[in-house]
Amino acid sequence: MAFESFSAFLAMEGHGPYVWTCYAVFAILVAGTGLWSAKRHQATYHMCKRSYEQQNPKGQSASKAAATFTRVEISQD
Repeated sequence: MAFESFSAFLAMEGHGPYVWTCYAVFAILVAGTGLWSAKRHQATYHMCKRSYEQQNPKGQSASKAAATFTRVEISQD
């Protein structure tokens, strides 16, 4: 599609305001989603870090939990 000038490209035969508004809304939503996701990731990281620090105060080594396994008998009647 060829336009005579840059202003004709922006106008898009009368459809320009609708098209460029849609592009702007899309760009704002994508940027907002990215920022929201980064903020939630950071909040989750800090929450996990605080939880770990409460369970394991400084100066104490983390105790290793012993793994236990239970045999389960499966009947195929």
